[in-house]
Amino acid sequence: MRRDVFQAIADPTRREIINLIAFKSLNLNAISENFDMSRSAISQHIKILTECGLVTIKKEGRERFCEVKFQKLNEVAEWIEQYRVFWTNKLDALAVHLSANELNVKPK
Repeated sequence: MRRDVFQAIADPTRREIINLIAFKSLNLNAISENFDMSRSAISQHIKILTECGLVTIKKEGRERFCEVKFQKLNEVAEWIEQYRVFWTNKLDALAVHLSANELNVKPK
């Protein structure tokens, strides 16, 4: 089953896992130590993150290390950016309108 990035980051535990391994790859045991849940529950979260392409697992000997794939987060950033631009424009227009009203001048 291929999962969607938005579905993966909707869960706070998965977001925290991404934060943990953002700058340093960790194995499953090291990740699990940061949560009050079973290792198998963490494995399930890692599986979801892997299925949507946010995390890759690299084997080093007998260990499996999880790493973030930041490229997939671009999907989220692009989606958010469209709304940031929209609301920035709306708020700028509101500021102009309010400034014009303060000066008793009609906005252009």
